[in-house]
Amino acid sequence: MSDKILIYQKPGCSKCRATLALLRSSGKEFDAVNYYEAPLTVERLRELIDKLGLPVRDVLRSDEPLAHHLGLAERQLSDDELIRIMVENPDLIQRPIVVRGDEAVLCRPPENVKKFL
Repeated sequence: MSDKILIYQKPGCSKCRATLALLRSSGKEFDAVNYYEAPLTVERLRELIDKLGLPVRDVLRSDEPLAHHLGLAERQLSDDELIRIMVENPDLIQRPIVVRGDEAVLCRPPENVKKFL
């Protein structure tokens, strides 16, 4: 496993801030990617989901108002369609996602990051 830790986050997100604080206090080196400033591609989000080992719908923030507005819970969408919608609307992506090597973890709760520390 590569030693470098990468966190995909939104600065205004409380879970992201808490995960970043845990990373900083650990002394481990890491890079942070604000995926609002450096948007994810369909390919990169698919890769992250694969590393998480989760179904695509588990990475969808289904409680977001936009998800309700788009009727995502009621619609039968393929994984590719959901990923495309999440890339176009980053508020719909669960966060933060922390990656180390070939593994990733969704840090909800933020303490999940301890897997990599």
